[in-house]
Amino acid sequence: MKEPYPRASISVPEGTAKRWVWVFSVIVFLAVVVLDRVQVPTSGTWDVHVFARINAVINTVVSLLLLVGLFAAKAGRWGVHRTVMLGAILLSVLFLISYIMHHLFAGSTPYGGQGTMKVVYYVLLALHIVLAAGSLPFILLTAYRSLSARWPQHRKLARWVWPVWFFVSVSGVVVYLMISPYY
Repeated sequence: MKEPYPRASISVPEGTAKRWVWVFSVIVFLAVVVLDRVQVPTSGTWDVHVFARINAVINTVVSLLLLVGLFAAKAGRWGVHRTVMLGAILLSVLFLISYIMHHLFAGSTPYGGQGTMKVVYYVLLALHIVLAAGSLPFILLTAYRSLSARWPQHRKLARWVWPVWFFVSVSGVVVYLMISPYY
C-alpha cells in the first residue's frame, strides 16, 4: 500500500534554490579542480591511499542506498525513500571530503595496465568524472524538489538523475578496483 507523499520540509522559492544549487555546485567543482593540483607532503608513516579505500566503501554504500531508494519509491514507501536518499546525499558529501583528502595527500596515480584494459580504464574514468561533475546540481535540485513537495517535477527529474548517479557511484568502485593495484 502506497503512503501519502511527505509534506514539504522547506519553503524556499525555486528560483532562489536553483541559484544556491548552481553556486554551490560551481564552488565544489572549482574546489575539486584546484585542490586536485595541490599535493600536501606527508611523513610517509601512514598509507595515504586509505582515503581511496574509504571512497570505494562509501560509493558501494551509496550504490546500495540508491537501489533501496528506488525500490522504496516504486513501492510508494515515501518516508523510507526520502530517508534513504538523504542518506545517500550525506554519504556523497563525506565521499567528496575523502576524495579531496586522498588527492591532497596522494596526488594522481597513473594506470599501470596495458592494452585494452588501459583503454577501458580511461574511458570509464572519463565518463565517471564528467558525469560526477555534471550530476551534482541535478542531484541537489531533485532533492530540493522532494523537500519542497514538488512531486511531479521531482519525479520527472529523478528519472534522469537516478541512473546517472547510480552509474557514477558504481563506476567509482570499478575505477578504484582497477587502479588500486598501482598504488
